[in-house]
Amino acid sequence: MSLRNDPSLWKIPTLDIDANKYTRGHVVVYGGYPMTGAARLAARTAARSGAGMVTIGTRSSALDSYLASVESILVKPADNSQQWGELLVKANSAVVGPGAGVGELTRDIVLESLRRGVPTVLDADALTSFVGAVGELAKVARDRTVMTPHEGEFSRLFDIEGDRETRACAAAKLIDGVIVLKGSQTVIASPDDRLVINDNAPPTLATAGSGDVLAGLIASLLARGMTTFDAACAGVWVHGEAAKQAAPGLIADDLPGLIALVLADIAD
Repeated sequence: MSLRNDPSLWKIPTLDIDANKYTRGHVVVYGGYPMTGAARLAARTAARSGAGMVTIGTRSSALDSYLASVESILVKPADNSQQWGELLVKANSAVVGPGAGVGELTRDIVLESLRRGVPTVLDADALTSFVGAVGELAKVARDRTVMTPHEGEFSRLFDIEGDRETRACAAAKLIDGVIVLKGSQTVIASPDDRLVINDNAPPTLATAGSGDVLAGLIASLLARGMTTFDAACAGVWVHGEAAKQAAPGLIADDLPGLIALVLADIAD
């Protein structure tokens, strides 16, 4: 049985009076090149959503591109999975996929994150990189993965038939992780048969970069201590509410600031 997503199902963690940037959670985002905007959107959203620290790890040749466009976000080299793993040592969550590029390096980055036990949000190129190899991902995903495919990505990755709810639940069991099947009514499924339908998203969210924002938002909530399922449910709902605050000309760049306002309203 599915439930309708709303704040009664989950609770955003509050900040302790003695909180510092480390206790608020550290999100690490893998930054690809040349499509740097996607990772920057995810990283900026993670910071706006309450994470105390955000780091972008990227190839050395792309460092200047990222450094020129971010200020409060750290940028460090991650030319291979070993260097990426070093960035994860003090991370509370990770995002891999937005603008990452499809191929072996992205697969290695994903597998390194999950083998180290870091709660990880997989989106976009991280999903496409495992087409035909989802079994390899399933071996290490376990209960620390949130996958956020749209319908096309899901269909390429999983050979599962049925309605959206049935397919999302089956995929969640297959990878032993949380599936966020995005759409006008987003389906959030966990491997233990929990199923939530989110219906608050306006059509203005159908804009380039909105999925990157969602990935950063969920990662921030994970870094703050929420479970994978609760972080996914909360992130999808807050994402929709933020979009509802915007004018019809919404672009993804608007969302991080709006998300911060929605989170403040929930906390009141």
